Amino acid sequence: MIDKIVQPPFLKPGDQVAIISPSGVIEEPKVVKAIPVIESWGLRVVTGRNIYRSDGPFAGSITERLSDLQWAVDDKNIKAVFCSRGGYGLSQIIDRVNFGALKETPKWFIGFSDITVLHLWLYNVCGLMSVHGEMPLNYSNPEKSDSTLDSLKKILFGKSYSYKWKGDTEKEDKASGVIVGGNLSLLYSLTGTKAEPDTKGKILFIEEVGEYYYHLDRMMTSLRLAGKLEGLTALLVGGLTKMDEGRIQWGRSAESIISGCVSNYEYPVFYNFPAGHISENLAFVIGKKVSLDVGPGNISTMEYL
Repeated sequence: MIDKIVQPPFLKPGDQVAIISPSGVIEEPKVVKAIPVIESWGLRVVTGRNIYRSDGPFAGSITERLSDLQWAVDDKNIKAVFCSRGGYGLSQIIDRVNFGALKETPKWFIGFSDITVLHLWLYNVCGLMSVHGEMPLNYSNPEKSDSTLDSLKKILFGKSYSYKWKGDTEKEDKASGVIVGGNLSLLYSLTGTKAEPDTKGKILFIEEVGEYYYHLDRMMTSLRLAGKLEGLTALLVGGLTKMDEGRIQWGRSAESIISGCVSNYEYPVFYNFPAGHISENLAFVIGKKVSLDVGPGNISTMEYL
């Protein structure tokens, strides 16, 4: 059990940051277009040697992806690490990384989706905060809201902010706690590993994309059986997109499936938080304490404590 969670230093103009590809393969033009965006924040960008490699669906072999992640961890000049995209692959290399250098030079790691593996490992094994936020794959995507990148920049540079969104809750409520979590499929897959999150007394965030409804029910039920849905201060639900009935007609919405799995618990559930595989993917800090509040008209707010 980690006694203290470390917050890396906020960025400042002139800092050097890295882009690496620890998961799925990415097309070079996507990164080329993303670099000027990051540079416009006053940062200097370097890229991993193997960033454009490909090995089937992966951004290079296990050795190549591991090499770039280890380099980004070890290089003291790098103050933040942007994962170029998600996909799949981090689970193959996460236990092979030596994160020892982060004890002396903690730094921000940014991403979501498959990068949930890295977030949970950093929080549970290394005791380090990280940023759940948009990745270079989408920095030139016109479908992404301006607030998506604006929120990421504010977090990395330590600017104060709060979020408001139209929620979907049954009653006015409030909660506070440290946020943990990420993509539901990855949370589910990490149960029983070193990165299995300690959720007691925490706000658990989940989001998902492209899953069958019965898969969603199976994953939520598994977390319930593992005790991961018990003792939360709140459940924060982000984007639930491109869900599919599949061959089995489930006949229930994603929200109703989630509600059913946590119906025996007293904590509030905040729906529709704008984060995940959606156009407005607001950045937030994994491992940071926040307050959540929902008032009249189901207008929810999040503020850092």
